[in-house]
Amino acid sequence: MKIVFLDASTLSDTDLSPIAACGQFVTYPTSTPEQARQRVADCEVLITNKVVVDEALLQAAPCLKLVCEAATGVNNIDLEACGRRGIPVRNVAGYSTASVVQHTFMHLLSLAGSALWYDGFVKGGGYSRSPIFTNLDAPLTELDGKTIGIIGMGAIGSRVARVAEAFGMKVCYYSTSGTRHCTDYPALELDELLKRSDVVSIHAPLNAATRGLIGSRELSLMRPTAFLLNMGRGGIVDEQALAEAISNGTIAGAALDVFEVEPLPADSPLLHTSHPERLRFTPHTGWGSKEARERLVEAIAGHIKAL
Repeated sequence: MKIVFLDASTLSDTDLSPIAACGQFVTYPTSTPEQARQRVADCEVLITNKVVVDEALLQAAPCLKLVCEAATGVNNIDLEACGRRGIPVRNVAGYSTASVVQHTFMHLLSLAGSALWYDGFVKGGGYSRSPIFTNLDAPLTELDGKTIGIIGMGAIGSRVARVAEAFGMKVCYYSTSGTRHCTDYPALELDELLKRSDVVSIHAPLNAATRGLIGSRELSLMRPTAFLLNMGRGGIVDEQALAEAISNGTIAGAALDVFEVEPLPADSPLLHTSHPERLRFTPHTGWGSKEARERLVEAIAGHIKAL
């Protein structure tokens, strides 16, 4: 069985031997659409993370028996076209939950504790020159007693809620699907959640209901001391509106791991605010702990073995 991974570099140095043990395994660091069509000519199992699987690629893969998504979201795959050909599509759910939850609080704690400012103060020599033992020039905000509003109370959102409770936070949520299945915490309408929350944390998929969900109007409803976190999908937050809200002090800060266009363009308004210290960015890495990537590979191998 020939297995082709079209963008293996997205998994960095992850050990792919569990997949290699399933057949003749060929990897490519990245693939353009043209390269992808050439590389799937005789493959039976196709693995993709972000390479688009469309009608043109499927036509170029007459031997294809299985498409494996090296992620949870399958918005890069034409599911209808695969279905017409009887080609199953398998993604991997739940592998990155712990990683994303940890990433969420890494960003939140950095914002709440002005971690980058204080780190720079010490490393830049400011502390060594100080006449006193401490420095409190940057804000230090306790999470205890604050309210976190979670947009998307799925597996990740639920775990974020439990960790937030351990910090003494109050939890509420907004259901982007309209189904209030979680009864452990109060479900609010979006406007009420934004007004009430000290932290708004997004853990929702990108779809018709969530695209552009947080724009200028919604940001204006938030408290000027509040933080916005987006660990869900780019496109949920209007990036131009967020950049303006950060520059204007509409909110206290934001952290993003996902962006509408990835990689983030150099001319993005997010990179040109008047208060960059109020922002935290990571390049879509929340999902990618070493342990999560190992779980992902094992799951993909399992899908291939089942075939």
